[in-house]
Amino acid sequence: MQTSETAQAKSQAEHQLGDETFMSATELREYMKKMALASASKEIDAMDGARRAKEALVKSMAAPMELTPQRLEEITNNLLHKLRQAAERGDTEILVMRFPNEICTDKGRAINNSEARWPETLTGRPRQAYELWRDKLKPAGYRLRAMIVEWPGGMPGDVGFYLEWGQKQA
Repeated sequence: MQTSETAQAKSQAEHQLGDETFMSATELREYMKKMALASASKEIDAMDGARRAKEALVKSMAAPMELTPQRLEEITNNLLHKLRQAAERGDTEILVMRFPNEICTDKGRAINNSEARWPETLTGRPRQAYELWRDKLKPAGYRLRAMIVEWPGGMPGDVGFYLEWGQKQA
């Protein structure tokens, strides 16, 4: 009887998923399916996490920030630091803001088509950034270029604001 129990235990051990050497082809295919499902599940979880993070970003950026004198000074100092670094590298533009196109009332269509009225489609913090440029930086000779910087699935995605100060090309 012990021989039969030993043989049965050995047979069970041979068919565990961790020991591919003794798996049948059917068992190996099932194992592969389980591994593919586990991998797909991880990808779905990651995509779901990214979707939730983007929703939170849209929600926070869609709400204007309180521009206290202290906060405005922080923003200005940060921008000046980035401008100096870019100038030292010989650059004549920097990306100053990137945001999901969902923050635009038309999902970035006017920006993508270079329509003159594109600023009217901005909301929240991008709107504030545009107004800061219009009121403070444009009079100082800086240009603002808005463009779609990402095309997921061939559709407009994130919008980028570039601050430019080099010679305007004809």
